[in-house]
Amino acid sequence: MDFTLTVYKKLLESLISKGYSFIPLGDYIESRANVDHNPFVILRHDVDRLPQNSLRTALIENSLGIKGTYYFRIVPESFNEEIIKEISGLGHKIGYHYEDVDLANREFKLNNPKTEISEEQLIDLSYKSFCKNLDKIRRVADIKTICMHGSPLSKFDNKIIWKKYNYKNLGIIAEPYLDLNWSDFDYLTDTGRRWNGRDVSVRDKVNSNNIPGLKSTFDIINSLEKLRDRLMITVHPQRWNDNFVKWSNELIMQNIKNIIKKYLFVRS
Repeated sequence: MDFTLTVYKKLLESLISKGYSFIPLGDYIESRANVDHNPFVILRHDVDRLPQNSLRTALIENSLGIKGTYYFRIVPESFNEEIIKEISGLGHKIGYHYEDVDLANREFKLNNPKTEISEEQLIDLSYKSFCKNLDKIRRVADIKTICMHGSPLSKFDNKIIWKKYNYKNLGIIAEPYLDLNWSDFDYLTDTGRRWNGRDVSVRDKVNSNNIPGLKSTFDIINSLEKLRDRLMITVHPQRWNDNFVKWSNELIMQNIKNIIKKYLFVRS
């Protein structure tokens, strides 16, 4: 069975055995000259929901001496102060998984159901929402990096805020979609509960090397020699379960979501 915590640990161990080190995004941005000559992984976690699963992956990584970044949404199904503190206490970095364009648009529609919002107006409202929510999560953890949430049901990309505003003025040093030279990286993401999910991804797409034939975690483990020395790996911890019931529920629900996203929402 793929997408179990046991398999996830095997993936990490395989990368370590091939000489890869692990570095949080913020540490890479601040000291990239010290790691560019060595094989390394920027390990990112999108905590979309089930934050307790993120604690499980964080503990596995801690046992292997690995540090990554956990990006928490501000919504109740993700934002859990105690778990954020526990994960931070293990040495991992915490980031803000922002979706403020979607949140601001929903609130505007609720209060103004007959009025069409302009993009400029939406950007201003979204920035106010972003600042408020960034302050909220900063009361729990030190936040130096952010990462957009895809919000697949929304017609708006959450990154449009940065057409007008600059997150670096808020003490944020990086947003991976905007601050990495993706042509230098291989990007592996479990979007869609598969590693070749580009056709079911609405916005989790970058201009990086496309590695054919990698569908399962076992494919990655068996093909490490094909990967470059610079990797970003994105993991959604809610997808990884050793409990068969939870594992099956995630499989069924994700397959349904993939069908909906592929035929209704995926943008080329």
